Amino acid sequence: MPQPSAPLALQGGSPVRTRPFPSVGSAAGRTLGDEEVAAVTRVIRSGQLNSTVGTETADLEREFAQYYGMPHAVASSSGTAALHLAVAAVDPDPGDEIITTGLSDAGTVLPILAQNAVPVFADVDPLTGNLDPAAVRALITPRTKAIIVVHLFGVPAPVAELRAIADAHGLLLIEDCAQAYLTRCAPDGALAGTVGHLGCFSLQQSKHITAGDGGLTITADPALARRARLFADKAWPRDTDERTHLFLGLNYRMTELQAAVARAQLGKLAGVVEDRRKSAEILTEAVAPLAGLTAALAAGTAYWQFPVFVDEAVAGSNGHRYGEALRAEGIPANGGYIQRPLYLTPLFTEQRTYGMSGYPLTLATAPSYAEGLCPRTEQLITGGGLLVISWNERYTADDVADIAAALRKVHAAFTS
Repeated sequence: MPQPSAPLALQGGSPVRTRPFPSVGSAAGRTLGDEEVAAVTRVIRSGQLNSTVGTETADLEREFAQYYGMPHAVASSSGTAALHLAVAAVDPDPGDEIITTGLSDAGTVLPILAQNAVPVFADVDPLTGNLDPAAVRALITPRTKAIIVVHLFGVPAPVAELRAIADAHGLLLIEDCAQAYLTRCAPDGALAGTVGHLGCFSLQQSKHITAGDGGLTITADPALARRARLFADKAWPRDTDERTHLFLGLNYRMTELQAAVARAQLGKLAGVVEDRRKSAEILTEAVAPLAGLTAALAAGTAYWQFPVFVDEAVAGSNGHRYGEALRAEGIPANGGYIQRPLYLTPLFTEQRTYGMSGYPLTLATAPSYAEGLCPRTEQLITGGGLLVISWNERYTADDVADIAAALRKVHAAFTS
C-alpha cells in the first residue's frame, strides 16, 4: 500500500486501489438474494401483479407502518411520488409557499411545483448540509403552507426544532427520508420520518433497501393518510365501492412485484444500516486527524453516503479537487454532491414549468432564484465545501482501509 508521501495518481503515481468497490449498481453491493427471488416468483404465480387485486402492497404498507411505529403508510411508485403524495395531502392553494433546501435531489422540489405551489429555499448548516431552522423561520410568510426537510446522506436534520416552528405557525412538516432509513434524531432518538406530520421514503436502486423504484409515505394523521392514498389512485375511493374521483389525483400505485421485493428487503434493513454505521465509524476515526476535513459527527446517522466537510484554507484544497484526486486513487468520491443548487437549474432560472407560462414561478410573490440566494448551500456545492464518498453495507475492513489510505495520501499531498 502506498505511503502518504507517495506521488498522487493524478501526478502519475500508483493508485491506492485498482479493483472496484461494492456498488449499489451491482449485485455485489446489494442485499438482493433468494428471498427476493421467492417473493417475485410468488407474485408471478399468483397472476396478481396490480395492487388493486393483490395483497402484497397492502401487506407492505402494514408492515412498514408497524416497523416505524406509525398507524399509516401509503405505498407509491417512487420516492418522488411519495413526496408528491405528502404535498398533495397538505393540499396547497396555487401560489402557496413551501420552504425547503437547495441541497437535495430534484425529487424534493418537483412535487411542490406539480401542485402549483412555490418553492422557497432556506440555507443550510455548513457542518451537516441540512436545513438551518433559523433560516427557515426567517422565510415564513402568510403564504407559507409547509416545510420539507431533507435528512441529507442520512445525517439527522433538526426536525424537533423544525416541528416546533411548524406548529407555532400552523404549518405542516414533511420529512424527506429517501436517504435516511433508521436515522435517529436528537434529542430523544426518534426515527426520521416520525417527527414531522409526514415522512417519505424511497426504494430506488441506490437506497438502503430497494425494489428498483418505489416509495412509502407515513403519517399519524388519518386525514392526511386518506388524502395521500386517494391521490395515489386517481382519487378513487375504492373502500366505498364507488367508481368516482373525489379530486384531481394521479396514478402512483406501487406494483405487487415492487411490494413483494420491498417486503423481503425490509427484513434486511436493520442489518444494512448497522453494517454501514460500523464501517463508517472506522473511517470517521481515520478522518479525525486530517486537518481541515470533518466527517459527519451526528449520532444516529444512517450513512447513505459518507459526507466530509472541507475547510479549504486548512485542508489545502477544496472538495472538488479532493474528489478528483480520490477518484484517480480508485475511490468513488465527488465534490459538492450535485453540480449546482436546485434553484440554479434551468427549471428555476428559465422558469420551465407549464408550457411557456412559467407558472407559478412568475407570480409577483415568487422569490428570485439567483446566485447568492443561499450562500452556505452554494459554498458546499460549488465552493467545494463538501466531499462525498460512496458508501455501502458490503464494504469490508480492507475496503475502508483503502479509502482511509487514499484520504491520508491526498491530504498529505495537498497540505505539504
